[in-house]
Amino acid sequence: MFIEGADGYPDPPDDPYLAAGLLLHNGREHLGTCADFSDVVAPDDESPDTSLHLLGCAPGDRLQSALAAGTRRRLGLGEALLLVLDRNGAESTDLYVTAEIADWKPSSLGPGLLDIRLTDGLWDPPPPRARPFWQRWYDGPPTAPNLWAGYGTRDREIWLDCVRERGTRRSVPAAPPGRVYELDGRYATDEPGLCLALGEAMRGPGGYFGGNADALADCLCGGFGVTTPCTLIWHDARIARQSLGRVLDWKGEPYSYFDLVLEVLRERRVEVRLRD
Repeated sequence: MFIEGADGYPDPPDDPYLAAGLLLHNGREHLGTCADFSDVVAPDDESPDTSLHLLGCAPGDRLQSALAAGTRRRLGLGEALLLVLDRNGAESTDLYVTAEIADWKPSSLGPGLLDIRLTDGLWDPPPPRARPFWQRWYDGPPTAPNLWAGYGTRDREIWLDCVRERGTRRSVPAAPPGRVYELDGRYATDEPGLCLALGEAMRGPGGYFGGNADALADCLCGGFGVTTPCTLIWHDARIARQSLGRVLDWKGEPYSYFDLVLEVLRERRVEVRLRD
């Protein structure tokens, strides 16, 4: 039997010699073993077009000068950073490109604007399935909690990426120690769900407070609006205990993600009160 899939990484695995075989698991349970795998890539003559189109671009002085010269050397602008803004002009994320201009034309989006095509695309483009989430966040961060709750794990991970990118760009004034926070645990059925619930407990709807246990520990060291010691009341804790009490690490070894999060919180002087 053959199983086909994609891991989303352009490079081959770090350890190509797999004499011991491979273990297949989904993070919760073992799915089987296999002896080897083949790395299948598209032939060079089937490489997709990676150019990037900037629509309605208002060029700055350096870009205008490069376009006026029109030479290949001047049009090679080197590395560039695209700042992705929401409707209100706030930064949501950033993406790197190699800014080599292929061609340009007047844009239909307004006078003085240009549509510019770069020869290379994004260094690390978001997956196509992320586009609806970017569109949703374009109007700004959520104003109500649990808007991610109806999604599956993969889509929750994309939502968490949006939360992380936006949340790490904003410093929040530190709350005084001794505050009480409340975690809605009804939807903490997987790791991204617990991270999202913690973020909203600590920082409100759409709030970021770590995307894994290590990042949670970093957030509790300061700079993310919470000062310890403090108290966290964890409602419906039984859901995370049941769902995350036994997960598998990358080696396929079982551990409790629920207990790990509790340990991190308590080590950073957060009193956790579990309410099943």
